[in-house]
Amino acid sequence: MYPEMHHEKVIYQNPLLALRIWQIISQDLTPEEIQRQTETDWTQKKFVQWHYHKEIEFILITDGQLTAFCPDEKLVLNKGDIALFGSHEPHKTLPTDRKLSYYVFQVDLQNYWDQSSMGSMKRFSEMIRPLSALNYIFQENPSVRAACGQLIRDIHEEMQQGQEGYDLAVSARFKEMLLLLLRHDRRGKLHYSDDAMLRRMQPVLDYVEAHLSDKIAVPDLCRQINLSYTYFIKQFKKTVGMSFTDFVSFKRIKKAEQLLLTNNMSIAEVAEAVGMTNMGHFYSMFRRYNDCSPGQFKERLSGPF
Repeated sequence: MYPEMHHEKVIYQNPLLALRIWQIISQDLTPEEIQRQTETDWTQKKFVQWHYHKEIEFILITDGQLTAFCPDEKLVLNKGDIALFGSHEPHKTLPTDRKLSYYVFQVDLQNYWDQSSMGSMKRFSEMIRPLSALNYIFQENPSVRAACGQLIRDIHEEMQQGQEGYDLAVSARFKEMLLLLLRHDRRGKLHYSDDAMLRRMQPVLDYVEAHLSDKIAVPDLCRQINLSYTYFIKQFKKTVGMSFTDFVSFKRIKKAEQLLLTNNMSIAEVAEAVGMTNMGHFYSMFRRYNDCSPGQFKERLSGPF
């Protein structure tokens, strides 16, 4: 049976900064102990179980090797490597080395939104995809990886020392990390083509998110934001980067993934919960986004790696 996913409540070191950062240093284990604990004891500990939280999370490896998992990828992390997980994104970690040390940095992005930087910060809203989509930057750009690694160390040191103005220092260094990601996102994972139209589309996006289990009528949405059907369809694709139909399907499948991971629902119940009562269509769309069936998806993510 798939172990229950843990909803982690992050206790902030400073509520005003809305973050937690700490370093984990494992004991020196023999290969036999690693194998035994990987198969038994460690799988029961919170930090290696599937879990999620509203904060985004960075992991920086300082020694050894760690394997990290999220629904869309598996990351083998070595010294100097960084992984990023998005808000509410299921993930887990698995130590794979006898000596391992790493930083964990969890932070509530919304706490850092302000009027002066709202335009840029909205690009990190995960409206379309989780921030783990940016992990390619760390993999392909050593300078960004090194710079962000140093910033994580600096944030940890500032939090530990608590000197005058440490809150300003932490905030500035975190925003510098976001700036590095934004300016080196050559694949455009954070890019949206029309911010003004995106703001106009926001009620539609919010409605879809809240009504995934219901029938969604496009004409009703068009009236809600006062656009003709043809113009809405054209502008939605231009602004969001995918057609409205694809967007709704994407959101429904992502919700289905979460339900498969966190509930003991049957596949038919999951399909109904996300508004896809035609099982053939549900399986087809699920395979489109995951290259496997819903059953295979659950088995792959709940079984041993």
